[in-house]
Amino acid sequence: MRRGTFKDETVDYAAVGATQAPDLMQYPPERSIPAESSWRIGSGESRFHTASEALMSWTAQRGAGLTLADVRPASGPMYSGVSFDSEGNPIAPSRMEVEQRFDSDGTPFVSGGMTIQLEGRVRGMRAGGELRVIFAVEEPRRVGFALGTVGDSVVSGEESFMLDWHDNDEVWFTVRAFDRPVGLFYRLFPRLVRRRRRELFTRYLRAISPLYATSA
Repeated sequence: MRRGTFKDETVDYAAVGATQAPDLMQYPPERSIPAESSWRIGSGESRFHTASEALMSWTAQRGAGLTLADVRPASGPMYSGVSFDSEGNPIAPSRMEVEQRFDSDGTPFVSGGMTIQLEGRVRGMRAGGELRVIFAVEEPRRVGFALGTVGDSVVSGEESFMLDWHDNDEVWFTVRAFDRPVGLFYRLFPRLVRRRRRELFTRYLRAISPLYATSA
């Protein structure tokens, strides 16, 4: 099992970890727009491990048309702090060393405390910014992480990406987010935040799931 969590004052929002709250859709952070989607992407151990490897090597972000312009792992020993279980309950902190992995082009896999710079657009809408990995979870039947905005984004908030291999052998991919409009255009037209989020969710699913065949 590997867990990693990061939390400090560098993110630009207060509700760190709120994507794991069971009542996110009913009670999102103030002035934020919540979103959640969950899809069955297959069954079995092989499907779970294949999807997990893809998720933790930034396949969802790259598949959404975003570019990782800068990836900076956390400095020093990894802090494995308060994480969250499948019910959104906090898990007690601990400390452990985490071996850093890299994909074929040398980009580090997701790990807690990492900072990344994403660049790109979604149907003409800006979707980049500087982000921090708030937590990362790698367990026998649950893998995922959350990204929180640090700055240089048109929205402020968090999004989480979780894969669950259930006891009935089904594998599910769940993405949750809350976005507070920051850019002037998005504050004037909040429906664009929802449109941007829907498109991102669709692209994330298309990147992770071979069963997803809907055209762009």
